[in-house]
Amino acid sequence: MNSTINVKKFGLAVGITIALLYLGCMLVMTTAGPEGSVKFFNSLLHGLDVSTIIRMDIPLWEAGIGLVETFILGWLLGACIAGFYNISIKNNKHFNKK
Repeated sequence: MNSTINVKKFGLAVGITIALLYLGCMLVMTTAGPEGSVKFFNSLLHGLDVSTIIRMDIPLWEAGIGLVETFILGWLLGACIAGFYNISIKNNKHFNKK
């Protein structure tokens, strides 16, 4: 039996998860400093060198806006995934009746 996903709840779950990743990034940058951050993100990004683009002097208000934007994008991503999943379930039920 196929069940649908609650679009708003799934969007919220993805939004919060992505926002937590953003907060984790902030924590790494705050605690590891410039050199540690570059090493961390270089290894995370499969050898991409971030040393020329990393910016450590980010004002708190800008980080806050980034956190909100990240949550919104995550919510929209999660809502789309749930919505597309629900549509595919309905289409499968329709096709399986034939």
